[in-house]
Amino acid sequence: MMTPAASEEPDPREQGSGGGGGGIGPDGGGGPGKGRGRHPAPLDEAAAPGSSALGVITTAVPARLDRLPWSRWHWMIVVGLGTVWILDGLEVTTVGNIASRLSEEGSGLAITSTQVTGLAAALYVAGACSGALFFGWLTDRFGRKKLFMVTLAVYLGATAMTGLSFSAWWFFLFRFLTGFGIGGEYAAINSAIDELIPSKYRGRVDLIINGSYWLGAIGGALLSIVMLNTDYFPKDLGWRLTFALGVVLGLVILLVRRHVPESPRWQLIHGHREDADKLVDSVEREIEEDKHEELPPPAGEITIHERKSIGFGLIAKTVFHSYPKRAVLGLSLFIGQAFLYNAITFGFGAILTKFFDVESGRTGYYFAVIAAGNFVGPLVLGKLFDTVGRRIMIAGTYIMPGILLFITAWLFDRGSLTANTLTACWCVVLFFASAGASSAYLTVSEVFPMETRAMAIAFFYAIGTAVGGISGPLIFADLTESGVPGDTALAFSIGAGLMCAAGIVAAFLAVNAERRSLEDIARPLSQTEKSDGQTPGSGGGQAPVGDTPG
Repeated sequence: MMTPAASEEPDPREQGSGGGGGGIGPDGGGGPGKGRGRHPAPLDEAAAPGSSALGVITTAVPARLDRLPWSRWHWMIVVGLGTVWILDGLEVTTVGNIASRLSEEGSGLAITSTQVTGLAAALYVAGACSGALFFGWLTDRFGRKKLFMVTLAVYLGATAMTGLSFSAWWFFLFRFLTGFGIGGEYAAINSAIDELIPSKYRGRVDLIINGSYWLGAIGGALLSIVMLNTDYFPKDLGWRLTFALGVVLGLVILLVRRHVPESPRWQLIHGHREDADKLVDSVEREIEEDKHEELPPPAGEITIHERKSIGFGLIAKTVFHSYPKRAVLGLSLFIGQAFLYNAITFGFGAILTKFFDVESGRTGYYFAVIAAGNFVGPLVLGKLFDTVGRRIMIAGTYIMPGILLFITAWLFDRGSLTANTLTACWCVVLFFASAGASSAYLTVSEVFPMETRAMAIAFFYAIGTAVGGISGPLIFADLTESGVPGDTALAFSIGAGLMCAAGIVAAFLAVNAERRSLEDIARPLSQTEKSDGQTPGSGGGQAPVGDTPG
């Protein structure tokens, strides 16, 4: 357990407070606070109704959502929103595995393997960073549902156009636009998931959904084996069909996603209280009918100013001025995981073919095994993020894979590894790293106020990925192209060092957010005091997460 000095000190503008305004407490700890926490007066003033304010309401909707048991409705959310990561995994893995084929004569595209795993990969990530920022801002302004429909449509259209590539510039353009769509998905989907899933399950569900990327990676790896087999498809056709199949899967997800509702938390703040109440009423009735028992009463209420929009200046001030240590934490986690994954996995197929003479059509078998290890990690470790706690698990799932990756780099440089043993090493490393990488998205989506959620996800994803995800593939492509084991080992070591550094930051700054209401972790900017001077529904006197030990 960390000492008070090891975590973020209370700031007068800190958005959560123990008894006086921390939102709704976990597991039933409701009731008005008794002044044990600091009152965030400056941001209360900033959140006061201005030209965009609609009115003041008191509601129990957040507490009603958090006390729901797991149900078929939650499964619908998981399937409708979470399955898009399968598409992302399919997309990225397919491109990595077909890099060697695209560079071969007769592929129908004049492009080199280095351009595919280097420049095209960097453009994909650059598009994702741009899309995250653009769509993240729109998501906080216009709602989660509108944007997660639009971003999926952008992603599908660009993927289809990639499959029709006739020259390198066309391929590069639509790799950027494909990333633009998937970047928007990161902000819209993670916001909606965290706001719809009960606090008791939020950690494990978020990790498993983000980890489902690797189910797509398995599919992409196995699919590439079939599509690159010239006994079945010509060289210039098989790789195009892999993109076409991704579009078909995306259309199925689009049909399911139509039934996923808007976030009631977003509706409350933006003047749609009746819609939010109506939605939660229907979910409660459905669950009570399924389980044949009445739900317990909600833990408490929250009073907020309804607003049409929150200014970007206030969002930036909140994230960096009120929560500076949480901002450092978010950047560290994203930079560490982005460099490791975008630098290493983008070029894995090229490593196998160059150093171990594995045929380009067989790299998919190796990557499928690695992807399986990646998916199993969040699946097995996810529950521990809700029970053991965020700080221990986040730090551990960054430091452990970093150490293991250093060992892998040393063995690779010595020439002690084969294609099979390198794959085994990567399985172990990424079993832990996958849970850590997923926890980066979980962290930034729950430790900042609701009004900033999508934009915070977008910002930290964009900055962290720009540092590690754009520079990583470019550097890594050059290092692997040299054919010198020491150069590739250096790339492994850089990724390992950044993962360990991020884990150390998490050990000191991670927020103990497990099993707690989002409103208790970070007080909404729109939250205000009741006329009697007390905020309803604060968490039973619990101090702001990360500001006190435990």
